[in-house]
Amino acid sequence: MNGIVREFVGLPSPTAGRAGAGGHPCQGVYHRPPGARPKTAFIAAHYNVDFSEHYLAAHLAERGYGFLGWNTRFRGNEAHFLLDHALADIGVGVRWLRESAGAERVVLLGNSGGGSLMAAYQSQAVEPNVVPVAGMRPVDAIEDLPEGDLFVALAAHAGRPEVLTSWMDASVTDESDALSLDPDLDPFDPRNGPPFGIEFQERYRAAQRARNERVTGWALDRLEALRGTRARDALFTVHRTWADLRMIDPAIEPSDRAPNSCYLGDPARANYGVFGIGSLCTLRTWLSMWSLRTSQCGAAPHLARVRVPSLVVHATADEGVFDSDARALLRALAAEDKRLETVRDGHYLPRSRPWAADLLDAWVRSR
Repeated sequence: MNGIVREFVGLPSPTAGRAGAGGHPCQGVYHRPPGARPKTAFIAAHYNVDFSEHYLAAHLAERGYGFLGWNTRFRGNEAHFLLDHALADIGVGVRWLRESAGAERVVLLGNSGGGSLMAAYQSQAVEPNVVPVAGMRPVDAIEDLPEGDLFVALAAHAGRPEVLTSWMDASVTDESDALSLDPDLDPFDPRNGPPFGIEFQERYRAAQRARNERVTGWALDRLEALRGTRARDALFTVHRTWADLRMIDPAIEPSDRAPNSCYLGDPARANYGVFGIGSLCTLRTWLSMWSLRTSQCGAAPHLARVRVPSLVVHATADEGVFDSDARALLRALAAEDKRLETVRDGHYLPRSRPWAADLLDAWVRSR
Protein backbone atom coordinates (compact mmCIF):
# COMPACT_ATOMS: atom_id res chain seq x y z
CA MET A 1 0.00 0.00 0.00
CA ASN A 2 2.95 2.30 -0.55
CA GLY A 3 2.18 5.54 -2.31
CA ILE A 4 -1.29 6.07 -0.85
CA VAL A 5 -1.73 9.74 0.00
CA ARG A 6 -2.91 10.33 3.54
CA GLU A 7 -4.15 13.85 4.23
CA PHE A 8 -5.06 15.01 7.72
CA VAL A 9 -8.33 16.94 7.80
CA GLY A 10 -9.28 19.13 10.76
CA LEU A 11 -12.46 21.20 10.56
CA PRO A 12 -14.72 23.26 12.82
CA SER A 13 -17.89 21.76 14.29
CA PRO A 14 -21.27 23.53 14.27
CA THR A 15 -21.68 22.60 17.95
CA ALA A 16 -18.21 22.85 19.53
CA GLY A 17 -15.33 25.28 19.46
CA ARG A 18 -11.70 24.53 18.74
CA ALA A 19 -9.86 23.07 21.71
CA GLY A 20 -7.59 25.31 23.71
CA ALA A 21 -4.64 23.12 22.73
CA GLY A 22 -5.46 23.75 19.07
CA GLY A 23 -7.32 20.65 17.93
CA HIS A 24 -10.39 20.89 15.74
CA PRO A 25 -13.52 19.06 16.96
CA CYS A 26 -13.95 17.26 13.60
CA GLN A 27 -10.85 15.34 12.52
CA GLY A 28 -9.92 12.55 10.18
CA VAL A 29 -7.56 11.26 7.52
CA TYR A 30 -8.38 11.30 3.81
CA HIS A 31 -6.84 8.42 1.87
CA ARG A 32 -6.56 8.61 -1.94
CA PRO A 33 -4.42 7.32 -4.81
CA PRO A 34 -1.41 9.50 -5.63
CA GLY A 35 -2.02 12.18 -8.24
CA ALA A 36 -5.79 11.60 -8.28
CA ARG A 37 -8.98 13.33 -7.17
CA PRO A 38 -11.39 10.41 -6.92
CA LYS A 39 -14.94 11.03 -8.09
CA THR A 40 -16.26 8.45 -5.63
CA ALA A 41 -15.31 8.57 -1.96
CA PHE A 42 -16.23 6.64 1.17
CA ILE A 43 -16.78 8.15 4.60
CA ALA A 44 -16.82 6.08 7.78
CA ALA A 45 -17.57 7.34 11.30
CA HIS A 46 -18.39 5.75 14.66
CA TYR A 47 -20.03 6.82 17.89
CA ASN A 48 -16.79 6.53 19.82
CA VAL A 49 -14.05 4.61 18.00
CA ASP A 50 -11.34 6.47 16.07
CA PHE A 51 -11.90 5.63 12.39
CA SER A 52 -9.26 7.99 10.96
CA GLU A 53 -7.04 5.02 9.99
CA HIS A 54 -9.83 2.58 9.20
CA TYR A 55 -8.68 -0.87 8.15
CA LEU A 56 -10.28 -0.58 4.68
CA ALA A 57 -9.08 2.96 3.92
CA ALA A 58 -5.83 2.11 2.14
CA HIS A 59 -7.34 -0.96 0.45
CA LEU A 60 -10.07 1.14 -1.13
CA ALA A 61 -7.66 3.94 -2.01
CA GLU A 62 -5.57 1.34 -3.88
CA ARG A 63 -8.70 0.57 -5.90
CA GLY A 64 -9.12 4.19 -6.94
CA TYR A 65 -11.44 5.60 -4.27
CA GLY A 66 -11.16 8.35 -1.74
CA PHE A 67 -11.72 7.29 1.86
CA LEU A 68 -12.32 9.72 4.71
CA GLY A 69 -11.90 8.03 8.07
CA TRP A 70 -13.87 10.59 10.05
CA ASN A 71 -14.24 11.39 13.73
CA THR A 72 -16.84 13.55 15.40
CA ARG A 73 -16.03 15.41 18.58
CA PHE A 74 -17.15 12.31 20.50
CA ARG A 75 -14.15 10.20 19.43
CA GLY A 76 -13.05 8.53 22.68
CA ASN A 77 -15.75 10.51 24.46
CA GLU A 78 -18.72 8.15 24.40
CA ALA A 79 -19.79 9.13 27.91
CA HIS A 80 -20.96 12.51 26.61
CA PHE A 81 -22.42 11.46 23.24
CA LEU A 82 -25.38 13.35 21.73
CA LEU A 83 -26.77 12.06 18.43
CA ASP A 84 -27.83 15.34 16.86
CA HIS A 85 -24.42 16.90 17.59
CA ALA A 86 -22.63 13.91 16.05
CA LEU A 87 -24.77 14.07 12.89
CA ALA A 88 -23.81 17.72 12.46
CA ASP A 89 -20.13 16.73 12.60
CA ILE A 90 -20.58 13.93 10.05
CA GLY A 91 -22.24 16.49 7.78
CA VAL A 92 -19.03 18.53 7.97
CA GLY A 93 -17.10 15.54 6.62
CA VAL A 94 -19.56 14.75 3.81
CA ARG A 95 -19.61 18.40 2.75
CA TRP A 96 -15.80 18.49 2.71
CA LEU A 97 -15.74 15.46 0.40
CA ARG A 98 -18.09 17.14 -2.05
CA GLU A 99 -16.82 20.71 -1.90
CA SER A 100 -13.08 20.31 -1.25
CA ALA A 101 -12.04 16.78 -2.22
CA GLY A 102 -13.99 16.79 -5.51
CA ALA A 103 -16.14 13.72 -4.82
CA GLU A 104 -19.25 13.49 -6.97
CA ARG A 105 -20.54 10.33 -5.25
CA VAL A 106 -20.30 9.66 -1.52
CA VAL A 107 -20.60 6.17 -0.05
CA LEU A 108 -21.72 6.11 3.58
CA LEU A 109 -19.86 3.22 5.23
CA GLY A 110 -21.56 2.13 8.45
CA ASN A 111 -19.07 -0.22 10.09
CA SER A 112 -19.66 -1.93 13.44
CA GLY A 113 -21.47 0.52 15.74
CA GLY A 114 -21.20 3.06 12.95
CA GLY A 115 -23.87 1.14 11.02
CA SER A 116 -26.76 2.70 12.92
CA LEU A 117 -24.94 6.06 13.14
CA MET A 118 -24.52 6.38 9.37
CA ALA A 119 -28.09 5.15 8.87
CA ALA A 120 -29.24 7.92 11.20
CA TYR A 121 -27.18 10.40 9.17
CA GLN A 122 -28.80 9.46 5.86
CA SER A 123 -32.22 9.29 7.50
CA GLN A 124 -31.85 12.81 8.87
CA ALA A 125 -30.47 14.10 5.55
CA VAL A 126 -33.44 12.87 3.50
CA GLU A 127 -36.23 13.31 6.05
CA PRO A 128 -35.33 15.30 9.18
CA ASN A 129 -36.58 13.43 12.24
CA VAL A 130 -33.95 13.61 15.00
CA VAL A 131 -34.93 15.71 18.01
CA PRO A 132 -32.79 16.96 20.92
CA VAL A 133 -32.52 14.93 24.08
CA ALA A 134 -34.40 16.26 27.11
CA GLY A 135 -33.36 19.77 28.07
CA MET A 136 -31.13 20.43 25.05
CA ARG A 137 -31.58 23.02 22.32
CA PRO A 138 -32.09 21.99 18.65
CA VAL A 139 -29.00 21.84 16.42
CA ASP A 140 -29.79 23.91 13.33
CA ALA A 141 -26.99 22.31 11.28
CA ILE A 142 -28.78 18.95 11.06
CA GLU A 143 -31.68 20.46 9.14
CA ASP A 144 -29.55 20.71 6.00
CA LEU A 145 -27.24 17.71 5.76
CA PRO A 146 -25.79 16.63 2.37
CA GLU A 147 -27.09 13.17 1.47
CA GLY A 148 -25.02 10.11 0.67
CA ASP A 149 -25.39 8.34 -2.68
CA LEU A 150 -24.77 4.75 -1.58
CA PHE A 151 -25.00 3.00 1.80
CA VAL A 152 -22.99 0.06 3.17
CA ALA A 153 -23.54 -1.69 6.51
CA LEU A 154 -20.37 -3.66 7.28
CA ALA A 155 -20.31 -5.99 10.32
CA ALA A 156 -22.90 -3.57 11.69
CA HIS A 157 -24.82 -3.75 14.94
CA ALA A 158 -28.58 -3.24 15.10
CA GLY A 159 -28.24 -0.04 17.09
CA ARG A 160 -26.82 1.26 20.35
CA PRO A 161 -29.80 0.55 22.63
CA GLU A 162 -30.33 -2.85 21.03
CA VAL A 163 -26.73 -4.02 21.27
CA LEU A 164 -26.26 -2.83 24.85
CA THR A 165 -29.49 -4.50 25.97
CA SER A 166 -28.53 -7.76 24.23
CA TRP A 167 -25.17 -7.72 26.00
CA MET A 168 -26.39 -6.60 29.45
CA ASP A 169 -26.05 -9.01 32.33
CA ALA A 170 -29.68 -9.58 33.30
CA SER A 171 -28.71 -10.88 36.75
CA VAL A 172 -27.66 -7.42 38.06
CA THR A 173 -30.03 -6.42 40.87
CA ASP A 174 -28.39 -3.20 42.11
CA GLU A 175 -26.92 -0.75 39.58
CA SER A 176 -24.67 0.71 42.26
CA ASP A 177 -23.11 -2.67 43.09
CA ALA A 178 -20.97 -4.39 40.44
CA LEU A 179 -21.32 -7.71 42.27
CA SER A 180 -25.09 -7.72 42.85
CA LEU A 181 -26.63 -10.92 41.57
CA ASP A 182 -29.85 -12.82 41.01
CA PRO A 183 -28.54 -16.40 40.89
CA ASP A 184 -31.55 -17.60 38.92
CA LEU A 185 -30.46 -15.34 36.05
CA ASP A 186 -26.69 -15.71 36.34
CA PRO A 187 -25.44 -16.65 32.83
CA PHE A 188 -22.11 -17.81 34.26
CA ASP A 189 -23.59 -20.25 36.77
CA PRO A 190 -23.30 -23.77 35.28
CA ARG A 191 -26.66 -24.66 36.85
CA ASN A 192 -28.31 -22.29 34.33
CA GLY A 193 -26.25 -23.41 31.33
CA PRO A 194 -24.87 -23.62 28.76
CA PRO A 195 -26.71 -25.03 27.08
CA PHE A 196 -29.40 -22.47 27.90
CA GLY A 197 -32.96 -23.77 27.63
CA ILE A 198 -35.66 -21.80 25.84
CA GLU A 199 -37.40 -20.92 29.11
CA PHE A 200 -34.18 -19.48 30.58
CA GLN A 201 -33.45 -17.55 27.37
CA GLU A 202 -36.90 -15.96 27.43
CA ARG A 203 -36.62 -14.99 31.11
CA TYR A 204 -33.13 -13.65 30.56
CA ARG A 205 -34.07 -11.52 27.54
CA ALA A 206 -37.09 -10.09 29.38
CA ALA A 207 -34.88 -9.25 32.37
CA GLN A 208 -32.36 -7.51 30.09
CA ARG A 209 -35.08 -5.27 28.68
CA ALA A 210 -36.40 -4.63 32.19
CA ARG A 211 -32.92 -3.59 33.32
CA ASN A 212 -32.63 -1.11 30.46
CA GLU A 213 -36.05 0.31 31.38
CA ARG A 214 -35.09 0.64 35.06
CA VAL A 215 -32.01 2.66 34.17
CA THR A 216 -34.06 4.87 31.84
CA GLY A 217 -36.69 5.51 34.51
CA TRP A 218 -33.99 6.37 37.03
CA ALA A 219 -32.22 8.70 34.57
CA LEU A 220 -35.42 10.59 33.79
CA ASP A 221 -36.25 10.93 37.49
CA ARG A 222 -32.71 12.09 38.26
CA LEU A 223 -32.82 14.74 35.54
CA GLU A 224 -36.10 16.01 36.92
CA ALA A 225 -34.59 16.14 40.41
CA LEU A 226 -31.69 18.24 39.08
CA ARG A 227 -34.04 20.81 37.58
CA GLY A 228 -33.40 24.19 39.22
CA THR A 229 -30.18 23.05 40.91
CA ARG A 230 -26.61 23.98 40.07
CA ALA A 231 -26.16 20.72 38.12
CA ARG A 232 -27.65 20.18 34.66
CA ASP A 233 -26.49 16.57 34.26
CA ALA A 234 -24.65 13.83 36.12
CA LEU A 235 -22.33 10.90 35.48
CA PHE A 236 -23.09 7.31 36.40
CA THR A 237 -21.76 3.82 35.69
CA VAL A 238 -23.32 0.76 34.07
CA HIS A 239 -21.77 -2.51 35.22
CA ARG A 240 -21.45 -5.86 33.45
CA THR A 241 -22.22 -5.55 29.75
CA TRP A 242 -20.55 -8.64 28.25
CA ALA A 243 -23.25 -11.22 28.92
CA ASP A 244 -25.13 -11.95 25.71
CA LEU A 245 -26.14 -15.60 25.95
CA ARG A 246 -25.01 -16.07 22.35
CA MET A 247 -21.46 -15.20 23.40
CA ILE A 248 -21.50 -18.04 25.93
CA ASP A 249 -23.58 -20.71 24.18
CA PRO A 250 -22.63 -21.31 20.51
CA ALA A 251 -25.77 -23.41 20.04
CA ILE A 252 -27.81 -20.19 20.06
CA GLU A 253 -27.58 -18.84 16.51
CA PRO A 254 -24.78 -21.18 15.38
CA SER A 255 -22.11 -19.53 13.24
CA ASP A 256 -18.38 -19.64 12.53
CA ARG A 257 -17.58 -17.69 15.71
CA ALA A 258 -15.39 -19.20 18.42
CA PRO A 259 -17.39 -20.53 21.39
CA ASN A 260 -17.42 -18.64 24.69
CA SER A 261 -15.91 -15.46 23.27
CA CYS A 262 -16.62 -11.74 22.95
CA TYR A 263 -14.59 -8.80 21.63
CA LEU A 264 -12.59 -8.77 24.88
CA GLY A 265 -12.02 -12.52 25.03
CA ASP A 266 -13.65 -14.64 27.73
CA PRO A 267 -17.12 -13.15 28.45
CA ALA A 268 -17.04 -14.04 32.16
CA ARG A 269 -13.75 -12.21 32.65
CA ALA A 270 -14.76 -9.26 30.44
CA ASN A 271 -18.15 -8.96 32.13
CA TYR A 272 -16.61 -8.29 35.54
CA GLY A 273 -13.90 -6.01 34.18
CA VAL A 274 -13.97 -2.24 33.80
CA PHE A 275 -14.07 -1.99 29.99
CA GLY A 276 -17.49 -2.18 28.39
CA ILE A 277 -19.91 -0.32 26.17
CA GLY A 278 -22.00 2.22 28.03
CA SER A 279 -19.94 1.74 31.19
CA LEU A 280 -19.80 5.48 31.86
CA CYS A 281 -22.64 7.82 30.88
CA THR A 282 -24.20 11.13 31.61
CA LEU A 283 -27.95 11.03 32.17
CA ARG A 284 -28.56 12.66 28.80
CA THR A 285 -26.10 10.39 27.00
CA TRP A 286 -27.98 7.37 28.33
CA LEU A 287 -31.23 8.82 27.01
CA SER A 288 -29.62 9.80 23.68
CA MET A 289 -27.66 6.61 23.02
CA TRP A 290 -28.55 3.60 25.16
CA SER A 291 -32.18 3.78 26.28
CA LEU A 292 -34.64 1.46 24.52
CA ARG A 293 -37.38 3.97 25.32
CA THR A 294 -35.82 7.27 24.29
CA SER A 295 -32.71 6.68 22.15
CA GLN A 296 -32.77 7.56 18.46
CA CYS A 297 -29.66 5.43 17.82
CA GLY A 298 -31.49 2.28 16.76
CA ALA A 299 -30.87 1.33 13.14
CA ALA A 300 -34.28 0.10 12.00
CA PRO A 301 -36.28 3.37 12.06
CA HIS A 302 -33.51 5.14 10.16
CA LEU A 303 -32.97 2.35 7.64
CA ALA A 304 -36.65 2.73 6.75
CA ARG A 305 -35.65 6.10 5.23
CA VAL A 306 -32.53 4.81 3.41
CA ARG A 307 -33.58 4.42 -0.22
CA VAL A 308 -30.23 4.66 -2.00
CA PRO A 309 -28.59 1.41 -3.22
CA SER A 310 -27.51 -0.48 -0.12
CA LEU A 311 -25.21 -3.37 0.74
CA VAL A 312 -25.10 -5.37 3.98
CA VAL A 313 -21.89 -7.33 4.61
CA HIS A 314 -21.98 -9.85 7.47
CA ALA A 315 -18.90 -11.48 9.01
CA THR A 316 -19.97 -15.03 9.87
CA ALA A 317 -17.38 -15.41 12.66
CA ASP A 318 -18.33 -12.11 14.30
CA GLU A 319 -18.34 -12.39 18.09
CA GLY A 320 -20.94 -9.67 18.61
CA VAL A 321 -22.98 -9.29 15.41
CA PHE A 322 -25.09 -12.29 14.54
CA ASP A 323 -26.84 -13.57 11.44
CA SER A 324 -30.21 -12.40 12.74
CA ASP A 325 -28.80 -8.87 13.15
CA ALA A 326 -27.59 -8.72 9.55
CA ARG A 327 -30.87 -10.06 8.17
CA ALA A 328 -32.84 -7.57 10.30
CA LEU A 329 -30.79 -4.72 8.83
CA LEU A 330 -31.49 -5.96 5.32
CA ARG A 331 -35.24 -6.20 6.00
CA ALA A 332 -35.34 -2.73 7.53
CA LEU A 333 -33.68 -1.02 4.54
CA ALA A 334 -36.17 0.85 2.35
CA ALA A 335 -33.89 0.59 -0.69
CA GLU A 336 -35.22 -1.40 -3.63
CA ASP A 337 -31.63 -2.14 -4.65
CA LYS A 338 -30.25 -3.99 -1.63
CA ARG A 339 -28.37 -7.22 -0.99
CA LEU A 340 -26.64 -9.23 1.70
CA GLU A 341 -23.13 -10.65 1.33
CA THR A 342 -21.16 -12.72 3.84
CA VAL A 343 -17.49 -13.13 4.60
CA ARG A 344 -16.08 -15.90 6.78
CA ASP A 345 -14.11 -13.82 9.23
CA GLY A 346 -14.27 -12.05 12.57
CA HIS A 347 -15.64 -8.60 13.34
CA TYR A 348 -12.66 -6.59 12.10
CA LEU A 349 -12.03 -8.85 9.09
CA PRO A 350 -8.39 -9.57 10.01
CA ARG A 351 -7.97 -12.20 7.27
CA SER A 352 -10.21 -10.88 4.50
CA ARG A 353 -9.75 -7.14 4.12
CA PRO A 354 -8.55 -7.29 0.49
CA TRP A 355 -11.51 -9.54 -0.37
CA ALA A 356 -13.91 -7.13 1.34
CA ALA A 357 -12.38 -4.21 -0.56
CA ASP A 358 -12.83 -6.12 -3.82
CA LEU A 359 -16.47 -6.79 -2.89
CA LEU A 360 -17.17 -3.13 -2.18
CA ASP A 361 -15.29 -2.07 -5.32
CA ALA A 362 -17.32 -4.38 -7.57
CA TRP A 363 -20.60 -3.38 -5.93
CA VAL A 364 -19.92 0.36 -6.22
CA ARG A 365 -18.72 0.09 -9.82
CA SER A 366 -21.82 -1.85 -10.83
CA ARG A 367 -23.86 1.15 -9.70
